[in-house]
Amino acid sequence: MSKEHIPVLLQEAIEGLNPKPNENFIDCTVGLGGHSGEILRRISPQGQLIGFDKDPKAIKLAENNLKEFKGRFNLINDNFKNINKYEHSALSKINGILCDLGISSLQISGGDPRGFSFKEPEGFLDMRMDPRSPQTAADILNHYSENELIRIFKEYGEERYSKQIACRVVKNRKQKKFKNVSDLLQVIDEVYKNKPKPKKINPATKTFQALRIEVNQELHDLIDFLPKALDYLSPGGRLVIISFHSLEDRIIKHFFKQESIDCHCPKEFPQCVCGHKKKIKIITKKPITPGQEEMEENPRARSAKLRIAEKI
Repeated sequence: MSKEHIPVLLQEAIEGLNPKPNENFIDCTVGLGGHSGEILRRISPQGQLIGFDKDPKAIKLAENNLKEFKGRFNLINDNFKNINKYEHSALSKINGILCDLGISSLQISGGDPRGFSFKEPEGFLDMRMDPRSPQTAADILNHYSENELIRIFKEYGEERYSKQIACRVVKNRKQKKFKNVSDLLQVIDEVYKNKPKPKKINPATKTFQALRIEVNQELHDLIDFLPKALDYLSPGGRLVIISFHSLEDRIIKHFFKQESIDCHCPKEFPQCVCGHKKKIKIITKKPITPGQEEMEENPRARSAKLRIAEKI
């Protein structure tokens, strides 16, 4: 695996999954196969891995990167939320599931600018992880109402100047439709021209994050997937999730908390009527974060948080 494609929190994720020979695992976001390859090594000689990725280019590259394990993995070009649509012999007993959420290094610097990075101004404002998805970032900027834009910039980007950016988008698109990354960067530059800029991140970071989340419906997919993951895990199996921003981490933290307790009834109820039984125990009371050395070697790891739960 080349330096620019270093898997985030690799050792921590593998230790969390605790793979053993001949066990079966699911990698929900295969990417270029960095995590998958290490899992396959640990579950030799007969362990099986099922991998999902929405990006067909990632699937093709991962298949090549994992060729030494041929016959022991099955890569599926689909959203991991659709795990319940597939039948595979390994699915009868899954010992661990890994999700490395967010954008991959392939999409940022894979030689095919799709608008994920503000460092490639001539790239088309696409941002689709799955090219079969109907809506691009340009479509959103050109057709969403001002209020809808404010909502996604505020909710998904936690952008301080959501209103100003949305207003400027609507104003600019009347003169020229949004097409390339440079068109959006112009808006952000105009809004931040006389305003204090963030100290640790580029002013465009939050707006790009918000658009990417909306294009790919990332938070909805995560919420849809989590209960399905528990259904597939065998007792004692572990769910390991790496998130890259607070919105994802909050969803994961809340889900783990809800599924680690028996009753969800209001406290004033004299007895339980919901019948909910806890399904997991939380392994990580606080998320695992990368060390200084990893952040220096792989800047993408900077905001990563890893949480682990074990099915009861």
